[in-house]
Amino acid sequence: MMEDNTVHASDSVDKSKIIEAKPLRSLAPVVPKCIQSFSSGNYPYGFPPFYSLEKPHENPIPKGAQETHVNATATEEDTPVDAKVTKESPVAAKATPIRFYKSSHDEEVNTQADGDVGLEGLNGDLDDKRKRCAKNVQNCKEFLKRNKKNRETQGDDSSSSVGISPLLKDDGDRETVTHVLMTFDSIRRRLCQLEESKELSSVLAIKRADLRASNALTCKGVRTNMRRRVGEVPGIEVGDVFFFRMEMCLVGLHGQSMGGIDYTNIKDEAQEEPVALSVVSSGVYDDDTEDNNILIYSGQGENFNKKDKHVTDQKLQRGNLALDKSSQRHNEIRVIRGLRDAMNRSAKIYMYDGLYKIQDSWIERGKSGGGVFKYKLVRLPGQPSAFAAWRLAQKWMAGSSSRNGFILADLSTGAESIPVSLVNDVDGEKGPAFFTYFQSLKKPKSFGIVQPSLGCHCNKACVPGDLNCSCIQRNGGDFPYAANSILVGRKPLIHECGPMCQCFPNCKNRVSQTGIKQHMEVFKTKNRGWGLRTLDPIRAGSFICEYAGEVIDRAKLCRNTEGDRDEYVFDTSRIYEPFKWNYEPSLLEDISSKVSSEDYTIPSPLIISAKNVGNVARFMNHSCSPNVFWQPILYAENNQSFIHIVFFALRHIPPMAELTYDYGIVPDGHAKGSSAPRGRNKCFCGSAKCRGFFG
Repeated sequence: MMEDNTVHASDSVDKSKIIEAKPLRSLAPVVPKCIQSFSSGNYPYGFPPFYSLEKPHENPIPKGAQETHVNATATEEDTPVDAKVTKESPVAAKATPIRFYKSSHDEEVNTQADGDVGLEGLNGDLDDKRKRCAKNVQNCKEFLKRNKKNRETQGDDSSSSVGISPLLKDDGDRETVTHVLMTFDSIRRRLCQLEESKELSSVLAIKRADLRASNALTCKGVRTNMRRRVGEVPGIEVGDVFFFRMEMCLVGLHGQSMGGIDYTNIKDEAQEEPVALSVVSSGVYDDDTEDNNILIYSGQGENFNKKDKHVTDQKLQRGNLALDKSSQRHNEIRVIRGLRDAMNRSAKIYMYDGLYKIQDSWIERGKSGGGVFKYKLVRLPGQPSAFAAWRLAQKWMAGSSSRNGFILADLSTGAESIPVSLVNDVDGEKGPAFFTYFQSLKKPKSFGIVQPSLGCHCNKACVPGDLNCSCIQRNGGDFPYAANSILVGRKPLIHECGPMCQCFPNCKNRVSQTGIKQHMEVFKTKNRGWGLRTLDPIRAGSFICEYAGEVIDRAKLCRNTEGDRDEYVFDTSRIYEPFKWNYEPSLLEDISSKVSSEDYTIPSPLIISAKNVGNVARFMNHSCSPNVFWQPILYAENNQSFIHIVFFALRHIPPMAELTYDYGIVPDGHAKGSSAPRGRNKCFCGSAKCRGFFG
């Protein structure tokens, strides 16, 4: 007979019944589907830090399995515990097949560490965890009340504003994956901006903008590839990079927000067993990553018990069991490799390295003395180079590896703080036509402004949220850049601090004036002349470079094109393909509804020729699906205001990728009215959206 634990109103209490009193910690909070579980740590208001992003009741049938049915139940992930290391040297154990292994300890381990730790420092006392959990519950209730009120007034068609159909939510494509990732990062950047400017109340204050952004998208249904699957994920290409674990969750690449092993249960005939879908290797364990095509992956677990300092062996359960079953099934496993971010050593960058299969498995002693499962994963042939190319680029930057086609170590001849190499492994051409390397504009064009500025009077550096700063006032009260000098959003015109400002030269509002920050190289393409590519992974919103050159008028441009066509021209009067990059206010309706226009405001057309004078920007080729965009930026110098054309990363860019932007199309009036009609250029970008021509 079930016990009655219901608490009745005071006027309807049946005093003949005895109500069983239970401690509060035994009661489990009930929360909505979009907020699925809670964990420990100081996390953003209104949602849990870790939860599974998989969609229930829809799992894939792996290749090779006949008439199989996938269990709808998702695997539960645990909070990891950092393993302490003993001073003894690790003892090699005799290799033992995993399926015959049984832990020497009968006690079940309730916490585990995974192949990757995306969030660190999560080990606290149990009572502290419960207190934080209770606080999160209360915050979630307040968050849900606001969301419910908004849904009642605006309707609950949460995904209509972002254009993701139910079909694409289950099985995405390249365009949808890109859309989800760009939407996520736009929200994350905006949250960072609000947090840094102290515009959020103490209740809404956040420490992890990526988690809050992920929660906003999850609750609104802005996700794709929710159907669990073995093998390739639609819309995700080998070599794609991710700067946050939650990005991989939202696009279905890796369903664990923290766990290193993602797996699901598959029902084959009368038997149900787990299989591994993907693993993340980022150096937390002793994963052997020296071989670019072989990964020795360590299993989950092998921790100290905090109370009695008892060393525990890894158990053949959860992710470890899934990997063992996958070694028997020989199913494909997605491998994501991670390395430290050179721009932020406390963060990691993840790269999808393609499909692997488990070839062997064994057990050996770990550093703490416990038994550790080892899995040998071998990369399937015929896939594009990804992690291997990244590692090779790092060796090139360090100068520890020679390369074919190397011509020049620094094309900028010292003008840039980071050298720009020149390579050609296509033909025998020794370099581009002669030009003078210059970092900014030569003979810049002055623009009159309604309110002339003598510069801000900030002490040392401009601070986000300081409305006394005249430069921040000109930016509408928002600091244009977030942490790590990331552009928050496109604006009609961004005002940076200039030489007339009293703030220090290293002020964060001088991003475009400090030179390139990425390792780049000029290289010879197969069919588009010289191009520019990055050796570093680049985060969306990162500063790339300014378009340097000589400012000219249209008459001079027409004279230049009467002879040889000037291919190194940037013209703001061209027609550019519109695109949305800023955050969607409806996704942050409980925080901010401020809308910023993405239409540029330039007093008069600006034409820049980089034929004789320029920098790396002159080598960027056109693409109808570019990964770089331009933004007009203004700052004052010598009592005059000058506009500069500055490039930023449109989305995350993997290493060894070519940097491209949209050249635009010359308006018909300019082409037909000039003395030398300008024809269209045939486009060789090769993208799915190629319009066939540009210019």
